[in-house]
Amino acid sequence: MKLEIVILAAGLGKRMHSALPKVLHQVAGHSMLSHVIATAKALNPHKIVVVTGHQGELVAAEAQRCAAEVSLSCCRQVEQKGTADAVKAALPELTDDSVVLVLYADTPLTPLDDLKQLLDALDQTSAQLMLLTCLLADPTGYGRIVRAADGRIQGIVEQKDCSPEQLKISEINSGIIALPCRVLQQYLPRIDCNNAQHEYYLTDLTGLIVKDGGQVGALTSNNFAYLRGVNSKLQLAEAERTYQRQQAERLLTEGVTLADPDRFDLRGSLEHGNDCYIDINCVFSGHCVLGNNVVIGAGCIIRDCVIDDNVVISPYSVLEQSHLKPEVTVGPFARLRPGNTLEEKAHVGNFVELKKAHLGAGTKAGHLSYLGDSEIGAGVNIGAGTITCNYDGANKHQTVIEDDVFVGSDTQLVAPVTVRRGATIAAGTTVTKEVPADALVLTRTRALYKTHYQRPRKQKK
Repeated sequence: MKLEIVILAAGLGKRMHSALPKVLHQVAGHSMLSHVIATAKALNPHKIVVVTGHQGELVAAEAQRCAAEVSLSCCRQVEQKGTADAVKAALPELTDDSVVLVLYADTPLTPLDDLKQLLDALDQTSAQLMLLTCLLADPTGYGRIVRAADGRIQGIVEQKDCSPEQLKISEINSGIIALPCRVLQQYLPRIDCNNAQHEYYLTDLTGLIVKDGGQVGALTSNNFAYLRGVNSKLQLAEAERTYQRQQAERLLTEGVTLADPDRFDLRGSLEHGNDCYIDINCVFSGHCVLGNNVVIGAGCIIRDCVIDDNVVISPYSVLEQSHLKPEVTVGPFARLRPGNTLEEKAHVGNFVELKKAHLGAGTKAGHLSYLGDSEIGAGVNIGAGTITCNYDGANKHQTVIEDDVFVGSDTQLVAPVTVRRGATIAAGTTVTKEVPADALVLTRTRALYKTHYQRPRKQKK
């Protein structure tokens, strides 16, 4: 049978205390909904149906943004009257001969392996419904799995409807189910709202199927930390830490050295070579690639960068969409805005900012400079306080500095301008036109000294 996945994303999320829909709050830099859609896509479904409700337009827009290479549709639950009512809203989008997997958009860490095992269990048994359950030492707040003496499942009872004996049951319902669509079509209309919440519970499917003599199976997961839904900012923070610890453990297993796994954040993907070292409080986002023997200092933020072998990035540097060739050194406190390429052994020091700059091999910009829209050759020295004046208030212009140029401190290069090979620019110079090869350029006025000068002072009142 083909697989169709329903993702419930209609909840208001009152406990989040936020105007943003609950499922759009982020874990690792991406919405909870996007995490669940990514997991669903990994199962190669025929279709994904997202059930929206509160601020449905925003939720639907996020769902469609994540829908690349998969058929995804959204439907709306007009009133939030329970999980069964939400799935009922999705029924018109489902096909009769499919297997339906129900997921939750507020459970961003749902383990893919558990879902595969659940679907396999449904396929290999005669059960009409498969539940994903967990065993908890403290099951407070969760629906209990009620079994007969022989172990067969009889039903699911929500916490508020449990008897004192049922409250002692340690097996809880994760909410995730898999079943043939025809079974869903048969039993969903029979669910009522005779319960403490006056809602239509999807969990009531279990009791209805058993009452008719059907079989309900369960797969017990050991991954409760990943199956736990997010209903508050506290739980959102816990989900973030769980996710980040998982990423850190994977990288450590693969050979990356993390100074402290609890102070590391990955908000995208990270490829790496051997013998990489990442100090505390670093954040990686987008897609980053590290070569061999890369050292990342404390507090660095790196997004969508390719960093080649033997690169050293000193603490508190921010790098975006840049390529660092072998043996480049950056920082501390450097900022690389998008569009930079630093060739082999180039150096960018503290409080240097680059934007769409190409630095040639061995070129050095040691400190306190801005290089934007610049093509800089090999072996160039950029003195402290150098500025490429690339913006005229309307348009950006390029600065070209050829090989072996010496740029003295406190130089302003007013683009568009070219400095030819081997030229020397004296400190304090403003360059407004092309500098010839091997020339010296300086712009200075005669100094005026006044002896015995009396500085103005405030008069006492």
